[in-house]
Amino acid sequence: MLSFFATQGLNRTQPIAMRRSVCPTRSLVTVMFVIAGLGGPVFAEGVTADTITIGQSAPLTGATAELGKDMKAGAEAYFEGINQAGGIGGRKLKLITLDDAGDPEKSKANTQKLMNEENVLALFGSVGAHTVTPLMSVVEKSKVPLIGPMSGDSNIRDSVNRYVFVTRAGYSAEAERLVTQLLSRKLTKIALFYQNDVNGRAGLAAVDRAMRERKLNVVIFGTVNRNSVAVDSAAQTIAKSGAQAVIIATPADSAAAFVKAIRKLGSSAQIASFSTVGSKSLVSLLGEDSRGVEISQVVPLPFSEAEALSREYLKRVGGKENASFASMEGYIAAKVLVEGIKRSGKVLTRETLVDGLEKIGTIDLGGFKISYSAIDHTGSNYVDLTVIGAGGVFKR
Repeated sequence: MLSFFATQGLNRTQPIAMRRSVCPTRSLVTVMFVIAGLGGPVFAEGVTADTITIGQSAPLTGATAELGKDMKAGAEAYFEGINQAGGIGGRKLKLITLDDAGDPEKSKANTQKLMNEENVLALFGSVGAHTVTPLMSVVEKSKVPLIGPMSGDSNIRDSVNRYVFVTRAGYSAEAERLVTQLLSRKLTKIALFYQNDVNGRAGLAAVDRAMRERKLNVVIFGTVNRNSVAVDSAAQTIAKSGAQAVIIATPADSAAAFVKAIRKLGSSAQIASFSTVGSKSLVSLLGEDSRGVEISQVVPLPFSEAEALSREYLKRVGGKENASFASMEGYIAAKVLVEGIKRSGKVLTRETLVDGLEKIGTIDLGGFKISYSAIDHTGSNYVDLTVIGAGGVFKR
């Protein structure tokens, strides 16, 4: 009997679930049923005969809810298309999303639940450096891959972590694009309004570096606490400085409050912002006051049909009225995840998924390129610059 088990490959190299089936406390008959397929096959985490389960902790409520909701919507739009076409090897993709409201402790608790209770194959689309950074050691220790975190913090992008795959450009690339654009128009007195947390400080560091490389300094700084719109002091300080331009590194609610406050003080400074502001929410909060605001973007214009990726995306989400930059980012990250699954080989596990993602090399998704290797998981350096026009329309 034991030699029969050996021929079936039931040894220490197999998944724990299958090795446990030969434990002396289990019936040998039960073991044979499993081997024969009568007791059902044994699969890796998050994988069954007909389902592949992915987990996401993201803000569905709170100041950054737009980013979390749209990231989720974009991913689900892509997964739905895959499922309608028969799935991947007959398996349908399932996304479980838990609301963390942008709170790091909730994010960690959600992640533990997704890994340990929902038993997901991979984690997906966490939002913000303040929630992603604490997860870095968690995913490395648990060996559960995280794909498409929405953060450009260099500490997340540039750290060599086998289990983290980024799909967006870093804040440094965004800062370079914003600073270059402002300086090209002779706007050299640049101020920074940032959120006083890890997200905002990452933006601060990126802008400060871009300015120093040009032998310039940020003229003055203004801050706001997370989940606060108490911006009057920062607006007054920056307005009095005579700044010609202000770069914003905060979510939409505090950004909108700041723009209204500084305009009320008579400042005509050009307003520019990082992509993580939440473009759709900013327009909604500011209305026509958003006109002329420049925002760096890390995905192609989702409302355009110029690129193959955008055309595909618009078809999947149901048209321009359902499109957004954050949704496009979720769509891209989902597409990357699927590419990794397809390259995972005959047996899909967390480890083979990581191997599959590293095998991608450089791939063009239709006007947007992603590059991975065993030593580089930074994904993309794509940065575009948009300006908000009349009626809240985004233009390049």
